[in-house]
Amino acid sequence: MATLSSKPGLKHSVTDWDATNKLLSDIAEYRRKASHDICQEGRALRNETANKASWLESDSNRRLSDRIHDISHWKELLEFCVQEVDREMDALTLSKEAAERALASLTLPLEVTVDCLTMREGRRGSELVSDLVEVELKKEVRVIDEAQHALQQQIDQSFEELCLSVTFLFRHSLLQEARHQLTLDLQNKMEALDADMSCLSLTVTSSEISLKPQPTRIPHGSSTPQQWVQFSHHNVTRAQQEMQASQQLRENISTTRVQVQNELEAQRTVLQFALRKRTHNLEQAKDELQWQLKTTKDQIMDMEEDIRGLEDDLQAKMSPLKLSHTRLENRTKRPGMDLCWDEVQSGLVSEAKQLEGIIQSLHEKLSQAQHSLQDLRHHEACMLEDLSRKQDTLSLETRTQEIRQRLFTASQKQSYPIAAVPLTNYSKRLNGKVA
Repeated sequence: MATLSSKPGLKHSVTDWDATNKLLSDIAEYRRKASHDICQEGRALRNETANKASWLESDSNRRLSDRIHDISHWKELLEFCVQEVDREMDALTLSKEAAERALASLTLPLEVTVDCLTMREGRRGSELVSDLVEVELKKEVRVIDEAQHALQQQIDQSFEELCLSVTFLFRHSLLQEARHQLTLDLQNKMEALDADMSCLSLTVTSSEISLKPQPTRIPHGSSTPQQWVQFSHHNVTRAQQEMQASQQLRENISTTRVQVQNELEAQRTVLQFALRKRTHNLEQAKDELQWQLKTTKDQIMDMEEDIRGLEDDLQAKMSPLKLSHTRLENRTKRPGMDLCWDEVQSGLVSEAKQLEGIIQSLHEKLSQAQHSLQDLRHHEACMLEDLSRKQDTLSLETRTQEIRQRLFTASQKQSYPIAAVPLTNYSKRLNGKVA
């Protein structure tokens, strides 16, 4: 009995049971009514959205047709402008080629100057000096570099006016960039025209349609219709301005070529004078050094003869010293009171000391003479080495002059023909089209 009454909380009353059943019935009735209302609203919404979708599709088709018309108009205008730019590019070709020939003619002067600088780097030791010739050679390199830079700048401008490569578009206000912008704009409009025409051809039954992720997003770099028109109008206007600028570029090319030629001729004259002067100074220094060498060799011969005399005198003084030492040693053997410091002993001691002093003086003088002879020989070797360097340097200077003769030979054959190119006014033609 204790076990059956141990869980009274697990049982519900009849009242609770009835209430639970009623709650389930009420909720079921409420859900059915809500579902019926939703079905009615859904039928109405379907009818409304079908009509709206049909109208929206029709309105989008009309807008696409208008947009296609606008794009086609600008496409024709851009095509005409590209043709005008191509005509100006043809006119600029002759000037560009003339500048390229002028630039190519600077290759030999630069090679010769660099060869001269490199050759003169072969000078050794103290001859490797930064003299006036080196200064003028480096100046000539700078003049040639500046000339190349000026011509290359003109060629780059012409090249960017003419070239079709988009890798040169980092420069501004040039015909090539304007043409590139025109062709890019034209290409974009052709792609946009293809895209809009493709969109216009699509219908709700087309097999190509599908759901896309985030179709209503605003793509990066989107523009307004006003910006779209201004962009193309700016490209056309800029092309007109650059075609006028290319005419000025042709005149600048001709001026630069004449200026470059005059500057190079003046620098060659200055450098040639400096080279002749340096060669003359080297020859004078070499002659002076050769005279110094001859005098030094004569002094070495005299010094060697004096050293031999000192050595002979030194050898001759050894016998008297030996005699004095022997006498003094023998007199130490005297016995008893006879071993006295007499006048003979004093004289022998004085004689020995004086002989030792004489020999010491001869040794010192011989050492000085030998040291002086060593210094003379060392300096003679230095002068011989320096003479060798000067002779090598003089040979290099001579070869430098010979190399530079190539410039004077080439300058006699050099000529810069002036290309005649027609000038065209593009303002009226383009303005008429834009209008």
